[in-house]
Amino acid sequence: MTDILKSYTDLNSSTPRFQVSAVLNSIIDADPFLFDQPSRAALIRLLLRDLKSAGSKSRLLHKDAAQALLAVKTLGRIPAGSEPLTESSNISTLLELSNSLIKEDKNASSEALRCIANTMLLYDHARVTFVSREVGGGEACATMLEKATTPDQIFTLSRILFLATASPSSLILSLVEDRRRGRTIIDIITMKIDMIMASLLNNKYLARDAMSELVKFAFNILHHYPNLHSIASKTSKEYQSPNLDGLLPPLLRVYQSLPPTYPTPLVSPLTHVIHALVTIPITPSLVTLWFSSTRSPTHRASSHSHSHSSPVHRSPSISTPKSSTLDRAFHQVIAAGRRSLSISSNSPASMYGISYHDVVLRTLDLLEIVFSHYFPSNSNPDSLEVRQSFKIDLTRSGMPNDTSLDELLSPLVALCTRICMMDKASRLRVREWIVPADLDRSRPLDERADFLGRCIRLLRSVYHTRLKASVGEMLYAACDCDASILSSLFGYGNVAGFLFNKGILSAPPPPSSDPYSSSSSSQRYINPITGTYDTRPQGGIGGPTEEMTEEEKEEEMDKLFVLFDRLERSGAPPANQRKSVHPRTKSKHTPQ
Repeated sequence: MTDILKSYTDLNSSTPRFQVSAVLNSIIDADPFLFDQPSRAALIRLLLRDLKSAGSKSRLLHKDAAQALLAVKTLGRIPAGSEPLTESSNISTLLELSNSLIKEDKNASSEALRCIANTMLLYDHARVTFVSREVGGGEACATMLEKATTPDQIFTLSRILFLATASPSSLILSLVEDRRRGRTIIDIITMKIDMIMASLLNNKYLARDAMSELVKFAFNILHHYPNLHSIASKTSKEYQSPNLDGLLPPLLRVYQSLPPTYPTPLVSPLTHVIHALVTIPITPSLVTLWFSSTRSPTHRASSHSHSHSSPVHRSPSISTPKSSTLDRAFHQVIAAGRRSLSISSNSPASMYGISYHDVVLRTLDLLEIVFSHYFPSNSNPDSLEVRQSFKIDLTRSGMPNDTSLDELLSPLVALCTRICMMDKASRLRVREWIVPADLDRSRPLDERADFLGRCIRLLRSVYHTRLKASVGEMLYAACDCDASILSSLFGYGNVAGFLFNKGILSAPPPPSSDPYSSSSSSQRYINPITGTYDTRPQGGIGGPTEEMTEEEKEEEMDKLFVLFDRLERSGAPPANQRKSVHPRTKSKHTPQ
């Protein structure tokens, strides 16, 4: 709008301050789409030039900075005409303004950073300019992040650094390895995560958003740094330096301590924490950190699928894990939030009688809650009702409308798979929770209204292909990556499609040892195809049986034909077209 541009250019150093304020407000309040490109670009250049030279001989004074920067931010929300904000000189000006105004006008300092964040969001090439040597924005923002004390400051600086590290660059290497400031970026992130966690539990404004952006920034480092380090050191070996180890403890604290959300159980920042945990390199020292706070139960776990006739009591021999001052500060808020979810007395945490200081139990609890929420009772995961309910949840939670159940749930399942792969004791706990030795197998497993039943039904899903593969990998990992154990516990008919995609085209032989060898309870004969009790003589899983009659053989053959027909109709892809499950961060950003 040329009239607003003319009104601003007519201002001078002697113009009354109320008139200057009125013109700036007219820019802020105007419909941004009404500015033509030349007018928008000219106004942005004039405002930034006057802000840089603010003083007695300029249109603007230092006290006008916050209002003028808000005007720049408003103009910069529309890409057409806001290209001047991507120039290195103007990005440098905004950084300088943010630094110089931090003491006298924190609001103006934050507005300058928001202008940079919006520009980097709208223009990919602005991110390259920002991290260039000419601007040095990455190092400058890392220094400011170290000094930041409020959720608002941490939110904006973390978003800038997240955008700056979205692609691999030398900035990531320098941030992780540079100790000239006394702290690396890993030390800074750790410190700020704990600071924001305290603010989040006290419901401070922007604390949840600040945690999301901070963890997403950490995810970028975890994702890119190992490859960058390998390239820089000219080695093809998997990177296992301890430089990133410091991120695991604070991420686990957040993972275990975030209050539950209702009605949608899986939202940011928890989703971003899960992505980050899945990405952390596995090293011997980190495996120790993962499970250092785990307390093994002194009694066998009873599955949530069992009869509810007898309550599960807390074992007196299980002591509460020792906690830090921060952990103790979290406890009351977390306990209150946990009660709001109304977790049943047979949930994993209550089964073991342990609070959320055990990453395995925390993961199992989340899996149970999330799967129960999105696949209620024994519903078909491909049903229209399930998909419609999920769309309603997306609207409630503010997640991007194109988010799928595959994208939302697969990382959590992948995290459980990773836990199984890392630690044998944890693997056995996960297996016994999903399919315990005393499981009631009197009816088909795919008709059960519990976690096991939901997993079996997902293995046949057509709509949720990624989640289907993730669930299969989780069950496979829980069974020691042994197809024989998998088939014996779940029935070959239920896992035939998954094994087919892994190149196992026929039923594997019975396992060499009973997967429930640690159980003292006697086992009824289990049909190797269906995973349910059979009417033939007992012999345990894979135990001796009498020779089948011709009629029984024909009956079993018919079942196999039905299973393979179902597999063929589900459109199982050939081996060379299969894709691995890789959790990725997806979030919807909007200019601030």
